[in-house]
Amino acid sequence: MPEREFSVWAPRAARVELELEGRRLAMAGPTNGWHQVALDCAPRARYGFVLDGAGPFADPRSRSQPDGPLGLSRLDHPGDFNWTDQLWAGVPLEDLLVYELHIGTFSAAGTFEGAIPHLDHLVDLGVTAIEIMPVAAFAGARGWGYDGVNLFAPHPHYGGPSGLRELVDACHARGLGVILDVVYNHVGPEGNHLPRFGPYMHEGDPTVWGPGFNLDGPDSGPVRQFVLDNASMWITDYHLDGLRLDAVHAIRDDSRVNILQELASTVRGLEATAGRPLHLIAESDLNDARLVRDPARGGFGLDAQWSDDFHHSLHALLTGERDGYYADFGRPEQLLKALNSPFVYDGVMSPSRGRRHGFPVGDVADPRFIIYTQNHDQVGNRARGDRLCHLVSADAVRWAAAAMLLTRFTPLIFMGEEWGASTPFCFFSDHQDPQIAGATSQGRKREFAAFGWDPDSIPDPQDRRTFAASKLDWSELERAPHHETLEFYRRLIRERRDSGPVISNATLEQGTIGWRRRGLSVELDLGSLQLRLSTPSRGPSRP
Repeated sequence: MPEREFSVWAPRAARVELELEGRRLAMAGPTNGWHQVALDCAPRARYGFVLDGAGPFADPRSRSQPDGPLGLSRLDHPGDFNWTDQLWAGVPLEDLLVYELHIGTFSAAGTFEGAIPHLDHLVDLGVTAIEIMPVAAFAGARGWGYDGVNLFAPHPHYGGPSGLRELVDACHARGLGVILDVVYNHVGPEGNHLPRFGPYMHEGDPTVWGPGFNLDGPDSGPVRQFVLDNASMWITDYHLDGLRLDAVHAIRDDSRVNILQELASTVRGLEATAGRPLHLIAESDLNDARLVRDPARGGFGLDAQWSDDFHHSLHALLTGERDGYYADFGRPEQLLKALNSPFVYDGVMSPSRGRRHGFPVGDVADPRFIIYTQNHDQVGNRARGDRLCHLVSADAVRWAAAAMLLTRFTPLIFMGEEWGASTPFCFFSDHQDPQIAGATSQGRKREFAAFGWDPDSIPDPQDRRTFAASKLDWSELERAPHHETLEFYRRLIRERRDSGPVISNATLEQGTIGWRRRGLSVELDLGSLQLRLSTPSRGPSRP
């Protein structure tokens, strides 16, 4: 059996033992907080660390957790996978058309390999990359993934490391890039043993979702490296084409060099080695283009960022909703502004916040801003997981799709949106701890009861039926009206591919937003919510 070196940063433990296949062995150290031991072991051995007699606990850098966060870790060997993507050249930023999906509900199987049979549908649709919601191992079998606790280990119920590699390889074989949503602003509440090992987490001021990483306090150096190594691992071991960084506005870091800038620098180095484009995409509600501005010009150097203002402008206008942050939106001129610039709130007064919000974009290139009519947050954080097609007419859905897909910005489609899926996308979880499970269910009811909803009508996130109801029904594709909606999306994406992004200097006249470029004319009627689309070759038509 080959020799393997085990090491763990555990400055809070005076004595660390390695538990390996039923044996316990003392580890040398600590040296700068690190404990280590080398010995012969089986290639897929299971192991854990015993801290001052307590445990064993999973390796903080575990690459595989077959039994979830509370089980032992298992060795993984990335070099054993037979990759076939040696000629994969990646997807340039300006060619990105992103499709966001959740592994557990995208297919009937709810696994990485279960997604593969549906990839040809995405190729036919015309998207160029998928964006997978978080897959770092979390408690239970089902969830959105934002409560991950083993950040280096793909969720076992999705198929673990081998399943993720199979999916990425299959995507690359079809010309699809793969972007993974990762969470560096907090760690989930169940199975998080990082504080036992060392000062991984901030002691105070947790995020609204839980404790955040210690990126700027005492002994924060190894924690920062933990985050940087995690990003590198996803790209190197799984051949990913980029990472979507969840809620970067909630990442606390007062260091001289922000962790986002260090992540960007790390990825630029990996990009040079890989010889293909790699993308770091931020989610942020700050409306601040510094995230994607070059560090030489005072920015963080990320590649792109999500921009909510387009969605909010469109949604409020089409649905008439004015609750919460929608109170800031709903006027036609705001949608017009969102079509011409990614931020509606670029330093102007925000009524819901009671202050000025955002910053001017300046000369940052349009493809660096990702827009959408739907995404997991805007659908799943509704009381019943309603999609846009559940709220407005089919004409309005197509109207919204044209507004998104023909802009100069980078479009994102949420799974099932392209055929007007009848299934909702609800918030669901599978916490094993009774207290956490109960708090999650009751908290959901209280949240929406405050908005006037009957608590008994809110789907229980812990109920397996809530998860099952959120699975896509792929049989809908060939049935009306879903097939017609799908064909419309395909047509718009072809127009974008053949003509380039169309919307440029959109205007608002007599209740109609319109634009024209290269012979393609588009008009969105704000009164009737009708779309008029014409091209020189086909003449006027109303899809």
